Amino acid sequence: MASIGTFIFLYSSICFAAGSSGQHFVNAKCKDENVGLLGQQSMLECRLELSAEVSEVNIRVIDWKRKGEKPPVLLYNKGETNVKLGYDFADASWKKTLNVSLLIANTTMEDEGEFSLFVSTDSGDCKDSTSLKVKAKYSPPKVHSIPEEIHEDKDSMLICESGGGYPEGRLRWFDANGQEWTASATMEAKQTENGLFQLSSKLSLLRGSTFDKYTCAMFNASGSKEAEFTFELPRFEPLKDQNGNSATKIVAPVVVIGSLIVGLLVALLLLYRRRARYSHQEVSREECDV
Repeated sequence: MASIGTFIFLYSSICFAAGSSGQHFVNAKCKDENVGLLGQQSMLECRLELSAEVSEVNIRVIDWKRKGEKPPVLLYNKGETNVKLGYDFADASWKKTLNVSLLIANTTMEDEGEFSLFVSTDSGDCKDSTSLKVKAKYSPPKVHSIPEEIHEDKDSMLICESGGGYPEGRLRWFDANGQEWTASATMEAKQTENGLFQLSSKLSLLRGSTFDKYTCAMFNASGSKEAEFTFELPRFEPLKDQNGNSATKIVAPVVVIGSLIVGLLVALLLLYRRRARYSHQEVSREECDV
């Protein structure tokens, strides 16, 4: 591989030649933004385009760098290629196809950001830039309740969780009719040490809720739904006696009978008070006559 001094001289010479001629026979065209999935291959798309005056071109130098970093991740210089581990040309026939795209074998969170490309040819030089946005798919959401057994006469809460994703997504709630309840929920997003997000959303259910199921849906940062989980509220049968009778059938008569007994006791108490008052008045009259 040529020395750094030789490379700088070559680069400066080509830049001077291109600048003095004012002509651009070779242009680099890169995709503005590329999207890569965490743990999979990613490609930064860039191609060389020739002007009508040039039918073919001899590529001397290709320099791929992360913006802000001096050492290139891929450097081709006069037939010699040096690459950083995990990087390579996306097209093995790039000299013929002029497809100088950069391939990342195993995408990590550190690969996200801006990249610059410089190309030197016998017909001039060119450069362009592109970016990589890394995404990680979230795990399917799961829902559990607090308490585990939900009763209609008590308040409860549904908790939805999903993690391992990037960028930050959102958990949304829907009832059995498709009506959204996200505004009534509280979501928390925590970023772990590896840069991924762990999401948790809590939906409070007041006693007497009329819906028998709720759906928690996972939406990524682009607003697309990745997955969902439907939680059906368990229906608990009324308590029954040894004969299989419903507790409500037992409780209702007991309540009625109890009410009758209380009413009867109140009536007897009033009657007793009236008689006691009448007897007291009779005694007072007899004492007056004497």
